[in-house]
Amino acid sequence: MKLYILEDEVRILQHLLQVIQDISYVEVVGHAAEIAKAAREIPALKPDIILADIRLKDGDSFRLFHEIGNDGFQVIFLTAYDQYAIQALNMGAFGYLLKPIDEVALAAILNKCYHHRQQEQFDQQQLEIARQHYAAQGATATRRIALKRVEYMEIVSIEDIMFCKSDKGYTTFYLKDKREILVSKGLIEYESILIPFGFIRCHQSYLVNFQYVKKYYREGILQMQNNEQVPVSSRKREEVLKYLENIS
Repeated sequence: MKLYILEDEVRILQHLLQVIQDISYVEVVGHAAEIAKAAREIPALKPDIILADIRLKDGDSFRLFHEIGNDGFQVIFLTAYDQYAIQALNMGAFGYLLKPIDEVALAAILNKCYHHRQQEQFDQQQLEIARQHYAAQGATATRRIALKRVEYMEIVSIEDIMFCKSDKGYTTFYLKDKREILVSKGLIEYESILIPFGFIRCHQSYLVNFQYVKKYYREGILQMQNNEQVPVSSRKREEVLKYLENIS
């Protein structure tokens, strides 16, 4: 598996090279510290996977991938802990590694890419969702979310999500058109993305969009517009009441 690295911090680049040299199925075919150089080299070298820092001295790597398009490679972004970057990457369903790079996490994500090469290729629609969200540096930048199913990626409007229910590491999204979308990620993966859009975690297993709440029963039940009843945990009842007071 051919790998290309886009990283302008020398210490991090050296660390990546040191870790990757012990992974037998990965061959580093090139690396760059500037987008301009990477734009020339990536189409020629045709890597299978790219480890890419988001912020570089001459711009961000979203611009690079927008310019060179999808050439059948996978992308793993490298980023310092930045809430907008993480939300952007989750929006676009990309893989990412937080700096400082953990050796075990790096090996694990490369192994995943190696064994799921076809399923993990990114497309321009994913990239555009992530790029818009990141560029705007705020939760109102995009109102769509990419939900990764087994066979395909489904892009839905956030305002169409009534509530989400988690069960054993899976999350079901209930939409206003009565469709249900099951994804193999836990609710925590979506909480930070959806809360800025008027969602609230009312229970360990539920995240609800308050624009679709019809009634609140003080024993701890939310009745949604589709008449589904969602429980409110005892420790969340005060928070729910305050939320209701603020929107009334």
